[in-house]
Amino acid sequence: MTDALRTVHTSQLTPEGLDRIRTFLRDSFDGDFSDDDFEHGLGGMHALVRDAEGRIAGHGSVVMRRVRAGGRFHRVGYVEAVAVSADRRRQGIGGLVMGALEEIIERAYDFGALSASDAGATLYRARGWRLWEGRIEGIGPEGIVHLPDEEDSTFVWGAAPAGGALAFDWRDGDVL
Repeated sequence: MTDALRTVHTSQLTPEGLDRIRTFLRDSFDGDFSDDDFEHGLGGMHALVRDAEGRIAGHGSVVMRRVRAGGRFHRVGYVEAVAVSADRRRQGIGGLVMGALEEIIERAYDFGALSASDAGATLYRARGWRLWEGRIEGIGPEGIVHLPDEEDSTFVWGAAPAGGALAFDWRDGDVL
């Protein structure tokens, strides 16, 4: 099989292309992928892997988030919507997607961050992502909100400040 990796900005995707990605993500997450989840993955760069027949085999995106850490705000490449089709898992496609996203993060952001599922955490750890060991917060309409449920699933990559809290910009749906 020959797989093709392409990186593209959301603005370069057609409405039909976005619909195909949305359908792929819903299918890959067995329906557990909300409209908010989809919205979170838009506005940045997408890494798409297509198989020899042109079907999406893998996807991930990186979007800019503002994160307060180490006494200042950072431009963080936040990884969203990483999925591999069920019939192509454990074949290196997740690594292709993450490699492309990590390259973007390295060139464009202070560091990378993501919230991992239990299944995804193995891939991220193997690629050098590390579990954030400090406090996780959101900067919401009412001020700083502690997000303890995110403290065992938030990973960082690259030159993230050591220790303390990561305070993420607020958004609809899940903050992380």
